[in-house]
Amino acid sequence: MSHQVRTRFAPSPTGLLHVGGARTALFNWIYARKHAGTFVLRIEDTDHSRNTREAEEIIFNGLRWLGIDWDEGPQKGGSYGPYYQSERNAIYEEYLARLEKGGHLYEDHGAIRFRSPREKVIVNDLICGTIEFDLTNPATHPDMTLRRPDGSWIFHFVNVVDDITMNITHVIRGEDHLSNTPKHQELYKALGATPPHFAHMPLILNRDGTKMSKRDEGASVGTYPEEGYAPEALRNYLCLLGWSPKDNREIIDMEEIIRLFDLPQINRRSAAFDKDKCFWMNGQYLLHMDLGRYAELAVPVLEKAGIDCKDWDYVEKVLTIVKPKVKMLHDLPEWVRCFFTDDFPFDAAAVEKNLSGAADRLTGLAEAFTQLEPWTISAIEARLKETAATLGVKTGELIHPARVAVSGRSVGAGLYEMFEILGRDKTVKRLRDAAERAGG
Repeated sequence: MSHQVRTRFAPSPTGLLHVGGARTALFNWIYARKHAGTFVLRIEDTDHSRNTREAEEIIFNGLRWLGIDWDEGPQKGGSYGPYYQSERNAIYEEYLARLEKGGHLYEDHGAIRFRSPREKVIVNDLICGTIEFDLTNPATHPDMTLRRPDGSWIFHFVNVVDDITMNITHVIRGEDHLSNTPKHQELYKALGATPPHFAHMPLILNRDGTKMSKRDEGASVGTYPEEGYAPEALRNYLCLLGWSPKDNREIIDMEEIIRLFDLPQINRRSAAFDKDKCFWMNGQYLLHMDLGRYAELAVPVLEKAGIDCKDWDYVEKVLTIVKPKVKMLHDLPEWVRCFFTDDFPFDAAAVEKNLSGAADRLTGLAEAFTQLEPWTISAIEARLKETAATLGVKTGELIHPARVAVSGRSVGAGLYEMFEILGRDKTVKRLRDAAERAGG
């Protein structure tokens, strides 16, 4: 077995990248990065009836979106390929012949089966500890099939052969595979190969304690970009499903997670997936993110919504003031549309509550702003407060209708900052238009 750490993620391309699979990939990737090792992506595509190229792309795109880059595998190459099981038939034939030569196989109604040595097998697991499996009883542990009568391979056999031939040193996978491990160890022994180190992670559950299936809310990684999540937020959250740095911190950057991470720290208890917690974490990441990275994530969302982002200096000013308000990137277009077009929607409830009877106030504010120089936040604020005093109203009685007048909404970024970015002429025009709308 190789001295360098080599981990792998071996999904079947059958439709989506499940968050459980993504966490498995992530923990394998982190472990390889921690030990300056190699992370291998292998595609288990022997089930031709269920596997598709589209599903492969979903896996590749999901991993890339999460920032999980593989060192060997599809689209990368490497010394231990091919990395698709469907292209490794000759290798499987060779290893089957070895088992046959060693007297480990027999035929049964056209299937090739492995003759179990009928022993007790000890699995030393880096997370679960030492577990003894009794494989002596044929009734509870029948001889496993390696090849079906139609010539197709069984998962257990090809999985083991791939891990041997790809020099995998650590198999980090879900706890649902723990019961397969003694069978796999039988195969390693029969092939004269040293087994890798095994680490079986607790499963991810829904909040009600049921196992998270592909159809459950939050199960598919592909939904997170659409919902406006930042990849680093989901990645951080997935790391905390079963692992923690032991000091109750939750927002931890990837470099530190890699430094602190170790397999024996992974909790034996199943981890519950809490979408609300994930949502909160996303808000924290967006709030504290530097503007350059924020813009990288924001601009594609805005352009998809038909917002022109060519004037970068202007876009940067707009993003700066709305950033503290936005919890999900897909909400951005509605927060910023009023900065990019005069044809923005008005919220009916906000109009009803704030514009009714406000025509004179809005007209008065428009007049007060018409000649204002310089057009700065402090000057705007001072003039608005003076105008409120002149009109004999509270400041809020100008601020609330003015906000709806320039944005169509009753909530948003700082009003004086909005005025400054929109500019004096546009602000005055919108105040006058809203006064008309209010019946002035």
